[in-house]
Amino acid sequence: MKSVGTPLPQLLLDARRWFDEALVATLEQAGMAPISPTQAQLFAALDEKGTTVSELARRMGVTRQTAHQAVHSLIGMGLLEQVPDPSSARRRLIRRTGEGAAAHLEAISVLAALEDELALRIGRGSVDSLRAALEAPRGDPPTLRIKSAGVPGS
Repeated sequence: MKSVGTPLPQLLLDARRWFDEALVATLEQAGMAPISPTQAQLFAALDEKGTTVSELARRMGVTRQTAHQAVHSLIGMGLLEQVPDPSSARRRLIRRTGEGAAAHLEAISVLAALEDELALRIGRGSVDSLRAALEAPRGDPPTLRIKSAGVPGS
């Protein structure tokens, strides 16, 4: 196996953090209410017709409690609302308000501008190649058989 530097998942996480921090700072500078990266991630994970808190937590890879707290803070800001789920009387859906939909469109615009800024910094070809690689089908996550490499318990 080839020796690598920083593991790819960490590099992807660092890149995500770069976009999140730039998005939040740009929106705040434009006069929007401050939001956290978790709130921004939750906002992006919503379906147009609404999404349950449990599904949001799954999509974000966080606990239901974390998603619940982020949802309720965004409801308090007037960006999200809870509505009954037409398919189940027991469930509630979370969806964007009119103000939230406008904020979402603004965030999408900022992210496109950030992608352009990244292209200026690392080259359009690099950004296009990165996008193509990340959009390529990967299939289901595999479970690999590994040989013990001195890892305790293997």
